[in-house]
Amino acid sequence: MGDSRFNRRNFLIGGGTVAGLAGLGGAGAIGYAWPHSPGSADDATTDAAGSSFSTPDWGAHSYVSRGDLFPPRVSVTISGSTEGVPPYLFLANKPYKGPVSVGQKGLLITQQDGEPVWFSPISGKGQVLDLNVSSYKGKPVLTWWHGITGAIYAKGNCYIADSSYSPVATVKAGNGLMADMHEFNLTDQGTALLDAYRPHTVDLSPVGGPSKGTLVSGVAQEIDIATGEVIFEWDSIDHVPITETKEPFFGGTTDNPYDYFHINSIAVATDGNLLISSRHTWTVYKVHRHTGKVLWRLGGKKSDFSFGPGAGFSWQHHVREPASNLVTVFDNASSPPEASQSRGLILNLDTQRMHATLQQAFTYPAAGLLSDNQGSMQLLPGNRALVGWGSQPFFNAYEADGSVTLSGNLQITNQSYRAFAGQWTGHPKDKPALVVKPNPARGVAAYASWNGATEVETWRVHAGKSESSMDVVAQLPSTGFETVIPANSAGPYYMVTAHDSSGSQLGQSEVVHSG
Repeated sequence: MGDSRFNRRNFLIGGGTVAGLAGLGGAGAIGYAWPHSPGSADDATTDAAGSSFSTPDWGAHSYVSRGDLFPPRVSVTISGSTEGVPPYLFLANKPYKGPVSVGQKGLLITQQDGEPVWFSPISGKGQVLDLNVSSYKGKPVLTWWHGITGAIYAKGNCYIADSSYSPVATVKAGNGLMADMHEFNLTDQGTALLDAYRPHTVDLSPVGGPSKGTLVSGVAQEIDIATGEVIFEWDSIDHVPITETKEPFFGGTTDNPYDYFHINSIAVATDGNLLISSRHTWTVYKVHRHTGKVLWRLGGKKSDFSFGPGAGFSWQHHVREPASNLVTVFDNASSPPEASQSRGLILNLDTQRMHATLQQAFTYPAAGLLSDNQGSMQLLPGNRALVGWGSQPFFNAYEADGSVTLSGNLQITNQSYRAFAGQWTGHPKDKPALVVKPNPARGVAAYASWNGATEVETWRVHAGKSESSMDVVAQLPSTGFETVIPANSAGPYYMVTAHDSSGSQLGQSEVVHSG
């Protein structure tokens, strides 16, 4: 990073290696006590070398109390009622191309206004994607993927953490595969749905390739989280011929396999079967959860459904069925472009007439925005929506009529594979962080933060001549990730305590000494 204030070291959390930073809190700090950020990574897919990132004042946050954290700034404009939009945003910051991002790569939860709540950076060659809130064993959890991305697909593992940001489980693909980045989706049965890619040697002449060439198929697996057992596997090559593809032929070699299917989402349908999205066939497949039989196709060359005006899609991502015969889709419509703009869609399926109609399309406020890849479409209460624009660093919340109520963006060189809104209560096991600096006007300034704590309403500064004789000398409402509290005290011992809305103490920092 080119900053001599910091000393790099590695630390282990949950069996993985994450590069951490031990810092002095900036020149002039007279005391510090901050913990490391929790995280999780697989040492087979990341290294301990620091990745490059830039931290210009306009692009990344920096904190006195957490000199190791540089989350990217997230700009949010609220232009209408956000009723029905959950209070927290879940993003995973990564560079658009290459190794350099504005701010650190990592997992990011923000308030609805973009103010960071929790940030867990990563270093090395890996990426983190698909941060979301879910439920496991009846309790809220965070889920994400971490690994190495490639030109066609990725290799990594999936992770679950509890409300204290402590590891709950590492979920790996089975049968000799590694989890791809496109899907990690928990079910109500204590299982996880994830995708992977598998090479095959096949006759590619029907699509213009060699008679003996290499392709990669899309594999959907259901994993028992507790045991790691693969309890269901579906491979596209067994059910979908290569002639269904819309992807022009290329490669076909071992080093550059043909990606005819490109699986990118897996979800449980309301009847218990699976919905599998294939970007390169422009099709959503309903698949029997036990036999693997394709029950119907929505879209593509062999669609079982006809489409009403505006209901068609292409190069799509992130398919879900939140209610019976109601399907949501992120319609990329690009790479190459098939329409003038990408859309978030709500589709109604008439499974008697086998006809799909458009209930609502959500488009970016500036006409003509196309997302060549990635993206998400989250249905919110009252048929509202949160759309993440994938390769474009934007996200928007919408009313049911399509009007925009919230507009957000990461830095233009960054992106988040998906964007979600959700409820979350964080209780970090780490102690609050504290750095005390001289206040040129009078006394000292206490810089307090607690990475991941969502219920802090008030900070209190304690000071005294010894650790056993400290009194409250200042109190201030929390102002965001880091709160600066002036205190007219000579100390030399200081501590902060964090309190909720009722005044109950949630945690306290280590004691720091100003000498």
